[in-house]
Amino acid sequence: MTNYIEKLNWRYATKRMNNTPVAEDKLNRIVEAIQLAPTSLGLQPFKLLVIKDAATRAKIAPAIYNQPQITEGAAVLVFAVWENAGLEEVDAYINQIAAERKVPLEALADFKGMIVGAIDGKTPAELQLWFAKQAYIALGFGLVAAALEGVDTTPMEGFDPAALDLALGLNEKGLKSAVVLAVGNRDEANDYLVNAKKVRRPQSEFVEVI
Repeated sequence: MTNYIEKLNWRYATKRMNNTPVAEDKLNRIVEAIQLAPTSLGLQPFKLLVIKDAATRAKIAPAIYNQPQITEGAAVLVFAVWENAGLEEVDAYINQIAAERKVPLEALADFKGMIVGAIDGKTPAELQLWFAKQAYIALGFGLVAAALEGVDTTPMEGFDPAALDLALGLNEKGLKSAVVLAVGNRDEANDYLVNAKKVRRPQSEFVEVI
């Protein structure tokens, strides 16, 4: 069995990547792990954009402050949350549950009411914050999956959301960029952090068992 603690010690926020591809099966498993991440009420209120095209990555690089991993990596994953949510999204989710679990819609009425109640009365800004928290849970799944696959990643909050949304046409799709994950392979010759010791607070300070 893979020692996942060793893999998590191996991973770091890679600063330079070496322009080599990531095996398609590995990238697919990372994406699937993200898709399998838990979200509040199971709603999955975001879309994952997997950007492999070099020209598109070059196009969005200025919105991500030209961080080199965007163009040196193999792919850029953009977690784009719903701009808003209403009965249309809830109905689609409930219908999917009914179809996949083969249960009547009537049996899901209370659950549907719970979801509508959670959404109702929230402003778009409040919904986007809630949805972004779900995207971050999925981001964590992606980081761990990539480490297990031996693939390097860099999670990024340092970008201009409005500029990135514009570059990717997210506004027309009712989406807002929340967080970005660059995926690729480390450039061992040029990344100053490649051999740096991982620094974390000791468990005696970080963990309190009650």
